[in-house]
Amino acid sequence: MSETNNTSPRRKFLKSAAVGTAGAAAMGFPMISSAQTVNLRFQSTWPAKDIFHEYANDYATKVNAMSGGRLKIEVLPAGSVVKAFDMLDAVSSGTLDGGHGVLAYWYGKSPALALWGSGPAFGMDANTLLSWNQYGGGQQLLNEIYNDLKLDVVSFPYGPMPTQPLGWFKKPIAKADDLKGLKYRTVGLSIEIFTDMGASVQALPGGEIIPAMDRGVLDAAEFNNASSDRLLGFPDVSKVNMLQSFHQSSEQFEIIFNKKKFNSLPADLQAILSYGTQAASADMSWKAIDRYSKDFVELQTKDKVKFYATPKSILVAQLNAWDKIIAKKASELPMFKKVLDSQKAFAQRAVRWDLLTNVDMKIAYDHYFKG
Repeated sequence: MSETNNTSPRRKFLKSAAVGTAGAAAMGFPMISSAQTVNLRFQSTWPAKDIFHEYANDYATKVNAMSGGRLKIEVLPAGSVVKAFDMLDAVSSGTLDGGHGVLAYWYGKSPALALWGSGPAFGMDANTLLSWNQYGGGQQLLNEIYNDLKLDVVSFPYGPMPTQPLGWFKKPIAKADDLKGLKYRTVGLSIEIFTDMGASVQALPGGEIIPAMDRGVLDAAEFNNASSDRLLGFPDVSKVNMLQSFHQSSEQFEIIFNKKKFNSLPADLQAILSYGTQAASADMSWKAIDRYSKDFVELQTKDKVKFYATPKSILVAQLNAWDKIIAKKASELPMFKKVLDSQKAFAQRAVRWDLLTNVDMKIAYDHYFKG
C-alpha cells in the first residue's frame, strides 16, 4: 500500500477522536446564551437636545453593553409616545417599558414624592439624599408610596444634581418682595415655596419654558444647570441668572421600569438594570462637573449672561416658606410626615458629619486663583 493509504484511516480516527473530545469539553462549560434580545422601549421627560436626554442615553448604552446584546434599550425624547408629565402612567400601564425623569414631576400623584428633590432637605445635598435613599430607608418608603398609588413600577433614583439656580429673570432679584407677582416656572413642592413668596407659578416641562418666556406667558423661570439652560435657549430670552437657591438643592434623576416587564426578566438582567443605575450615577456626576463648568463659561463669554448670587435674605425667606409648607402637609398626609421624619433623622447625623469633616475648599481655591 502507499503511504497515503496507510495513514488515511489513522487520520480519520484522530479527526473523529478530536471532534468527540471537543464535544465532551464543551459539555463541561456553560453555553453562551443565544436568547433573543429583549427590547425595552424607554422615553425620557426631556427634549432630545437636552443634556438630560443624553444622560438617559448614557444609561442605555451601559446596560446594552453589559448585557452582551441580550438587552437593548431604545430611548425616545419627551413627546415621542406620551407627554413628559404622562410618562409615569405610561410606564405603569406598560405603554412604555421604562423611562427617565425626576420624582418632582409626580408631585400631583403624591406630594411626598417631591421630597426626593424639592426643598432644602434639612441641609442634605443631592448625594447625601441619595445615601438616605440607599441606606437610610428612603427606597423602602418610595416603594411603599408607589404601591399605595397602585403604580406598577420599579424605581431607581440616581444621578445627584448640583444646586439649581434661583432662575432666569429680566433684572436681578435683590429681595424676596421682588418675586411677588412674577409669572414664574418651577415644579414639585417648589411650586408652593414660590407661591408662598408671592409668585404666580406654572409647572411646565423643559421644552415648553422658552416659548412661554418668549411669548410673555412667563416673566421668569428656573430649570436646572448651565448646559441644559444654554441648550434649551434661556440666553435668548434672558441675560440675568440668579445662582443658588434652596427650592431644589438636592434633586436627582429617576429611572423607572414597568414592574411586570422588569420581573419577567432573568435575575442577571435585572441585576444589570439595577447596578447599571449606579454606574450611570457616578458617570453622570463626573460628566456634569465637566460640561456644566464649560457651559458656565460660555454663557458668560459668548452669550453675555450676567450671574448674580441670590441674596441671603431670599434664601432665608425660602426656608421660612418651606417650614410652613412641610408643617401643613405633615399634619394632613401621614406618608409625607413619614418620609420627612426619615429624612430629618438621617440628615441630622449625616450633614453634621459632612460639615465637621470636609474642609472648606473655597480657602484653597482663593489661595490659588484669587491671590
